[in-house]
Amino acid sequence: MRNSFGILNKIVTVKVLAVICTALMLTACGANPNAGSADGKSGDTSASAALTGAAGGQERTFTDEFGHTVKVPASPKRVFAPYLEDSLTKLGVTPVAQWSAGGQGNSYLKEKLSQVPKLDFSSGAPSPEVVTELQPDLIILQTESYASNGVYEKYSKIAPTYVFKNASSDPAASLSKLGELLGKTEEAKQALQAHDKKVQEAKAKLQQAAPGKKAAVIRFASRGVSLMGGKYLAGAVIHDKLGFGMSKLVDGKNSAAISLEVLPDLDVDYIFMMNQYGQGTERMKEITDSPFWKKIPAVQAGHAYEVNSEYWLGSGMIADEMMIDDVVKLIAK
Repeated sequence: MRNSFGILNKIVTVKVLAVICTALMLTACGANPNAGSADGKSGDTSASAALTGAAGGQERTFTDEFGHTVKVPASPKRVFAPYLEDSLTKLGVTPVAQWSAGGQGNSYLKEKLSQVPKLDFSSGAPSPEVVTELQPDLIILQTESYASNGVYEKYSKIAPTYVFKNASSDPAASLSKLGELLGKTEEAKQALQAHDKKVQEAKAKLQQAAPGKKAAVIRFASRGVSLMGGKYLAGAVIHDKLGFGMSKLVDGKNSAAISLEVLPDLDVDYIFMMNQYGQGTERMKEITDSPFWKKIPAVQAGHAYEVNSEYWLGSGMIADEMMIDDVVKLIAK
């Protein structure tokens, strides 16, 4: 009997020791988040998931241009950023949907976005139900107007939502911020460096071919005809980046209305005109058929060029670079 009890005691002791050892090992693994992973990375536990967020990596916190605190996944995978498709494409990011108006989207990006569904913004921002179906893990709104009328409050319940006041006003700064938000800071840096180099090379060619000259960018649309200023889309490319002077009609303004009566005051050496999505055909014909138009020195010199509105009305580095190529081809021949 004593031998039996001795054997039994030994068995109990061994089991107790085994339990203790197991507990110690589990405690050690809990203290070391890299334990149990051959590559030195932590496993997908609920604790790590709470820290990393759905896209993996440490969640980051930003403050958008309206003071909203936005907690962004380290590497967002499903991004909804209407009218920022140019910048996303530049960073190698494909959005879950793209902006359009009456079926007309960013046509110059159609090859890169051929598989991306279009959402119509002609009547305002899509409903929360439509956006929810996209399952975004990050929403970025290009302008204040896209977030107005309660849209921000609704969208921010679907996914983290960052709002720009107007990303088009400074495409370089916007691209840099997008790089931060999307975990693409290096890509943004390289894109900006390449863009700056392209601008400087183009500017040097144009200063040699047309030193000290003025230019005008005219948009013909269904609602009217306007001259684009130096801080507005194509106007910013022509005046701010490439260094062309601007007409007194638009100096210091984002844009100015153009009519037959003011055509004699269009004091420029070059004119770039665009028929906005084919909707300004009537107004373009009215203006360009008038005797006032034909007396403009730039027109008489053969320096009035119709350009492609698809990207001359675009917003982003890709559109800007396509515009720059056009101007160099037309002027620095």
